[in-house]
Amino acid sequence: MILDCVENFFCYQAMHPGFRTAAEYLFRTDLQQLPTGRHEIDGDRLYVNVMEVDAHSCADAQLEYHRKYIDLQLVLTGDETMGWTALKDLPSETPFDQEKDYALLKGPVTAWFPVKPGCFALFFPQDAHAPCCGQGKIRKAVLKILF
Repeated sequence: MILDCVENFFCYQAMHPGFRTAAEYLFRTDLQQLPTGRHEIDGDRLYVNVMEVDAHSCADAQLEYHRKYIDLQLVLTGDETMGWTALKDLPSETPFDQEKDYALLKGPVTAWFPVKPGCFALFFPQDAHAPCCGQGKIRKAVLKILF
């Protein structure tokens, strides 16, 4: 898991082949102007979901994780709190939806952290995360990068 400001995302492009394309997209696209929904960047290898959600409390949070995709969750407006737990610390018998590439579960959150507009959290397949916590509306862009 990585937490940083979007202007620093170029620092991470050597970590994964899809990060360079993701960085180029982030810096040439006005994400505030994109309508909600899925927008393809490189087919199923890289796409972005723009969403507006009503935040919920940390007590109501569910952890999620993915096996095929890395999530780059970029907050556009609102103040979001996200949670993180190492996947290895969660029950292995959690039902996983292979087709949709996710599992949802209630479980202990190891760390909570605020993510302000213009900042992102990068979650790898070994990272379970609890997004969309806080108060009010949150607008965010979630880049899905094929692992």
